[in-house]
Amino acid sequence: MAGEQYGLQKQSIEWVKSQLNEQVEIIDVDPLTGGTSSKLFELTVKENDQVLSYVLRLFHKADWLEKEPDLARHEADSLQYAEQSGLLVPHLIAYDETGQENGVPAVFMTKESGSVVLQPTHDNKWTDRLAAALAELHQIKAEDFPYEYFSYNDAFLLEKPTWSKVQNDWMRAFYIVSGNRPKVRECFIHRDFHPANVLWENGEISAIVDWVNACRGPAGIDVGHCRVNLAQMYGISVANEFLAAYQRHAGNLFVYDPYWDLVSLIDTLNGSPTVYPGWKAFGMKGLSDELVRHRLDDYLLSLLDRFDDF
Repeated sequence: MAGEQYGLQKQSIEWVKSQLNEQVEIIDVDPLTGGTSSKLFELTVKENDQVLSYVLRLFHKADWLEKEPDLARHEADSLQYAEQSGLLVPHLIAYDETGQENGVPAVFMTKESGSVVLQPTHDNKWTDRLAAALAELHQIKAEDFPYEYFSYNDAFLLEKPTWSKVQNDWMRAFYIVSGNRPKVRECFIHRDFHPANVLWENGEISAIVDWVNACRGPAGIDVGHCRVNLAQMYGISVANEFLAAYQRHAGNLFVYDPYWDLVSLIDTLNGSPTVYPGWKAFGMKGLSDELVRHRLDDYLLSLLDRFDDF
């Protein structure tokens, strides 16, 4: 059966058909690049002489599911909430919360038009559009959204990073993050907003994808997460350009605090930093593990300077 050669089992094919129409014909199954924490497949379906594309996400990592067994329901809830709020996101078709139908938990959704752009021709416009989309997302208060923000790393438990050339500065950062958190306005946050989760078409954003981590929390976490990604990919100047653009679009709704940048940076630590595989999958060239580590050190120092001036 089509799809099994790509790691998609017959049971998933049958489940997908049952969510659409038993008479549909699945004419193609392709694994999608860029995903690192789940398996993604594009399914091309023919129904009533119409050809449509869908995405099936399979949550296959046991360690992640052990920590968050509700991943499929979480993304399903997030997609519905985001769509109802008017955001450009995939439309949820169905989800398999426990994996009973697919062997592992799954989310089935529409495939949105557009593609990931990591090497933009017009940098300023690209950065500005990214910031505008995030600022629009953060206008949603999400007071009734059940998922709440939490940090991925406990700064109390982190050890001096031996890979870094400024190890003592990292220890200072851990100390700052371990202190009292500033009070902020909470809103709807994506929690994994970065260029590889944004689709573009004709120079405009066509969709934001990968909503499994969405929650209610501080806007600064989304801003900081995108900034630490940009700092690794392009350097501090682009990360700062994004912050300035976001501040313009968010206006009075956002009060910058470098604390959230520092939390976002520390949340990325998991051993010695390496180039994120998704960037390579989407054609990002010229990065090395050594360069990423160097840029993270530089970015850290720039944030600590902000604390001195804050």
